[in-house]
Amino acid sequence: MLTDEAVITVCAGHGGAGRASFFKKGTGPDGGDGGKGGDVYLQTTSNLDALNRFASQKKYYATDGHEGAANKKTGADGRDLTLSVPIGTEVVDVDTKEVFNLDTTEQTVLVAKGGIGGKGNNALKSSRMTTPIHAQHGMPGQTRQLRLTLKLLADFGFVGLPNSGKSSLLNAITAANAKVGNYQFTTLEPNLGVYEDKVIADIPGLIEGASAGRGLGTKFLKHIEKVPVLLHCIAADSPNLLGDYKTVRSELKSYNPRLLKKKEVIILTKSDLAYEADIQKMVKTLSKVSKLVLPVSIFYDESLEKLKELINPA
Repeated sequence: MLTDEAVITVCAGHGGAGRASFFKKGTGPDGGDGGKGGDVYLQTTSNLDALNRFASQKKYYATDGHEGAANKKTGADGRDLTLSVPIGTEVVDVDTKEVFNLDTTEQTVLVAKGGIGGKGNNALKSSRMTTPIHAQHGMPGQTRQLRLTLKLLADFGFVGLPNSGKSSLLNAITAANAKVGNYQFTTLEPNLGVYEDKVIADIPGLIEGASAGRGLGTKFLKHIEKVPVLLHCIAADSPNLLGDYKTVRSELKSYNPRLLKKKEVIILTKSDLAYEADIQKMVKTLSKVSKLVLPVSIFYDESLEKLKELINPA
C-alpha cells in the first residue's frame, strides 16, 4: 500500500562537550573542542514507495558529536542522517510552516542542523584567564516535526469517474501492471507508467463529493496538482457523457480552482462498445466542452497509436 502522507520528527545530533584537561608538565590547558552534531537531510529518489518506511517509524536521529580530548584534539563530528523521499514530496515544518519542495532528481535539502561542539579549556584561555579549569557543553541539535506529502510529478494524469478505463489504458500503453476490474475503486492508490520518456499517472476514480472526502476523497486529488496535462477519461458506455464530465470538473474546481486551467484532453474510452456512427455523435457532444476528444479502445491498436502520438509527438 502506497504511503503518500507522513508526519515524522527529525533530531539532529547534539554537539560534543569540550574537554577540560592540562598538559602533564603543568604548562597550561590542553583540552580540545567537542565535535559538531550530525545534520539531517532529505534527498529525493525515484522510488515512489519511499514514504512507506515512515508509516511505522516516526522519529529519526543523527548521531551526537564526540567530546574533545587531551592534547588539543577535537572530538569527531556526529554522522549525518540522510532520509530518502520520492520526487514530488512537499515537506512542511509543522511548527514554523516553512515549506520545502523536493521536485528534482537527486535534490538534497538540509532540514535539521546539528549542534556545535563545546569549546575545550585550551580554546577558552586568555590573557586574563590563562588556566581555565572548565570547558563548554555542546549545543543541542535542531529538532523538527515535518509533514511529508507526496504529490506525484508526472507529465500526464488520467482522471475520471471510477471504472472509466484509466488503469486499462495505462497498462496498454506502458509497462505498468495496474490492477483492473469491472467495479468501482479497483485503483486504490496512484499508478505510474512510462511511455518513451513521458511519465503518466493513473489517479484513482473521482466521484461526486470527492473534494469533501467522499469515496477516496481528497487523498488523491492532491496528486493532480503538479500534473500539467489531464487526460480526462469518459467511458463510451456511459448513459450521460456530459454529466460524467461535469461531475469530475466540479470536484476539481471544489478542491482547487486552478486545476481547471490545466490543459485537458478528453479520452473517450471503451470505444469498442459502440458503433462508429454513435462514437462520432459522442465526439460531437463532448466537443462542446473540450477542443480535443480522442476515441480510444485498448482493443484497437490504431487508436492506441494516436494516444501515444498525443503523449509523445514524433
